[in-house]
Parts: sequence; C-alpha cells; structure tokens
Amino acid sequence: MPLIDTNGTKINVEVSGPENAPVLMLSNSLGTNLHMWDDQAAAWSKHFRVVRYDRRGHGKSAAPKGPYSFDMLGRDVLGILDALKIKTINWCGLSMGGMVGQWLGANAPDRVNKLVLSNTSSHYTDKTPWNDRIKQVEEKGLGSLVEGNMQRWFTEGFRTRAPDTIAKMKNIFVTTSVDGYLGCCAAIRDMDFRASNPKIKAPTLVIVGAQDPATPPAAGEAIQKAIPGAKLASLDAAHIANMEKPADYTKTVADFLKG
Repeated sequence: MPLIDTNGTKINVEVSGPENAPVLMLSNSLGTNLHMWDDQAAAWSKHFRVVRYDRRGHGKSAAPKGPYSFDMLGRDVLGILDALKIKTINWCGLSMGGMVGQWLGANAPDRVNKLVLSNTSSHYTDKTPWNDRIKQVEEKGLGSLVEGNMQRWFTEGFRTRAPDTIAKMKNIFVTTSVDGYLGCCAAIRDMDFRASNPKIKAPTLVIVGAQDPATPPAAGEAIQKAIPGAKLASLDAAHIANMEKPADYTKTVADFLKG
C-alpha cells in the first residue's frame, strides 16, 4: 500500500482481511515496526479488516525531527482513518501503541469501538530515565541500547529458544530512525493520561506481562482501575508479549473483541 500523507507526515500502512469486516487497527511499540504483529495479522485477518501502520519515525514512515506528542501521534491515526474512509475501529496497541490508544479513547471516542491496551503505562513520574536514554542515543546511537532492550522485551528463556526472533528484533530496532526514536521518547517522557483515562467509554481490555520489567503489571493495573469497566488479562511474558506468547495473545485479544 502506498504511503498515506497525514498530519504533514507520510505514514506507511498495510491493510489485510475482508473489506466489509470490522476494522482492527494495530499499533507497535517504540523502536519496532508493523512486522511485530506478523504472528497475529494472519489469524486476525480471517475475521477483521486489519490495519497496521508504522508510527512516524519508525519503519517505512517519514521521520521528521521531534519532539513528538501524543496529540500529534493520535492525529496521525485519525488522518489514516480518514484517508482510508474508516469511521470506527477496534484498537490493539502494545507499549507505545497502548499509549496512543489511551489518547484515542479519551480524545476520539466516536472513532473507537473497543480498546486493547497492552504492556503499557499512562505516566512516568520520574523523567530522568527518559532524559538519560535520549542523551545516550544522541551520543552513542541506538546500537548502545539494543542488548538492554532485548533483556527488557523478552524473558531469558525466550531469548535462548528463539534466536531468530531476537535477531529480527535487533535489526528492526537498530534500523529505526534516530530522529524518530528520540521524538517518540520525548512524547513518552511527557505523557500523562491519569486525568483523561477515567473519561474513556469504550470497552477496554488491559493486557500485562507477568515478567514485564519495562511496563510492570502495576502500570497496567493502574490503567485498568482508571478506565470504567476495563478488564485485565495477564500473560506469562515480558514486554513484547504478543511475540513471546503469540497463540495466547492472539486468542486473548480475539475473545475480547468477539465477546
């Protein structure tokens, strides 16, 4: 699919599944691209019109200099939907994708049917780790973070038994635009959805990874408690739960969306 020009930025989008099926839009984590959903897309495309995209600064999308904001990133999504003439979606976002989902749920409620917010957070009180990360990437590049990221993203057991997946994810990470990565880090550092999450009306499922050090279960539990009626599911995985437990993740999301 060609790049979609939205909100002043060209965004790479892929669409699969039956044209008249309900739409499920997928949003990737920081430092990855739409291919993190490869394990799910084939299964979900049997029942949904699946829309995947590379967030600005990632994958094949343009990477304007930041800083970015979640208002900007959320409006990118609305521009994609308008370009594709899609009125409403189900949303599944992991990590940063879950942060965009929180923005959409509160700020574009008429566009969202159901929300899946996975392995994510709503606020970081301490900004120092994000400022430190920005400085490290500016000085040493993304390669300086790659090994630590793999340790946060996947459990030791998974890293041992799935070397091909780890190699794929390392490559995706180190080939991410530095400008895009830094712009997104600033958005995450500055986000605060604590006041807006209670306004979300869409049925919501929050997924946590029981072994997730990047967005610990407590972060997801706080989101679940803030959103009226939200449900919680826990998977025995680290941060990139959909890749570590693909079958469990695929079923958990599908059961919620069909329920």
